[in-house]
Amino acid sequence: MDNTIVISTPPHVKSPRTTKGIMLDVLIALLPATIAGLIFFGWQALVVIVTAVLSAVAAEFVYYFIYNGGFKDKCSKAAGVCKKWLKQFDFTSVVTGLILALILPSTAKWYEVLIGAVFAIVIVKMLFGGTGKNLVNPAAAGRVMMFLSFSLTTYIAANFEPTSLDSELFTGATHLSGWLLGGNPDAKITWLDLFLGAGVAGCIGETCKLALIAGYIYLVVRKVIKWWQPLLYIVLSAFLSVCMAATVEGATFDISLMLDYSLSGGLMFGAIFMATDYVTSPKGVYGQIVYYVLLAVLTSLLRFYTKIEVVSFIILLVNLVVPLIDTYIVRRPFGYVKEKTKEGK
Repeated sequence: MDNTIVISTPPHVKSPRTTKGIMLDVLIALLPATIAGLIFFGWQALVVIVTAVLSAVAAEFVYYFIYNGGFKDKCSKAAGVCKKWLKQFDFTSVVTGLILALILPSTAKWYEVLIGAVFAIVIVKMLFGGTGKNLVNPAAAGRVMMFLSFSLTTYIAANFEPTSLDSELFTGATHLSGWLLGGNPDAKITWLDLFLGAGVAGCIGETCKLALIAGYIYLVVRKVIKWWQPLLYIVLSAFLSVCMAATVEGATFDISLMLDYSLSGGLMFGAIFMATDYVTSPKGVYGQIVYYVLLAVLTSLLRFYTKIEVVSFIILLVNLVVPLIDTYIVRRPFGYVKEKTKEGK
């Protein structure tokens, strides 16, 4: 008879939902964006996606194998360690690898992707204790590391024509640079282009907003995320961006530009699949409101002043503030009922 006593923190709520189940839901939600990315960017996108996912899973396995003594005693425990790894495998490394691939340009080299995926899993996730222990979003950290290390500044559009940051067609929020600085409004990309992703230079999974909305609806229906979380981030960020655009000399306040900002770059992808990460976002509702407002403010500010896509940078930065938010904005304890005050005589 097993007399092992399992001690865990309350509340002790039983639920059929597991980490593995949630990750499978996220993978299903990412499928439309993945398929759209493969259609738009072809075999280059396939190489990036396969490399990122396999590298992430392999990095997790190797770390787990070494940490649990797989090489000790002439690898006598290797089979047992492998079985333990398969038993605890929850698809989080697959999700991290896929998200990382989708926020990369298809021009990324395979070894750059491999390094980014290993960094995300080993340094950002496993060294902090594995699933549920990481301080920041692993995919965002991997993307930022790759941007700083490899200067990923070349993107291609659906027509497979190379496009750099100095070209007329920009990636992410930067295609609005000419508009904000008094350029020709007729040269901007149309809303339909931005919505469908056709002809828009950008990252593999960020261009087709229709695919992202399909994933968003799935996650909301499955109750993986709350409907208002991505919307608060996207709408507030777009509104603040329009307000700042109106401060440019010769510009006017144009509320219709909110749609341009909402459909531009990695804002929608980051809001749906990265900012909503359970581990790196606040636990209470009020803390989450502060979190998403802070994300929106910083994103709109840096987008306006840098004219480059900054969503991954901002998510990484605000993730570091989450412990502070949870410390000072304490959520109501489970089962708490406010005491009624006695009426004075």
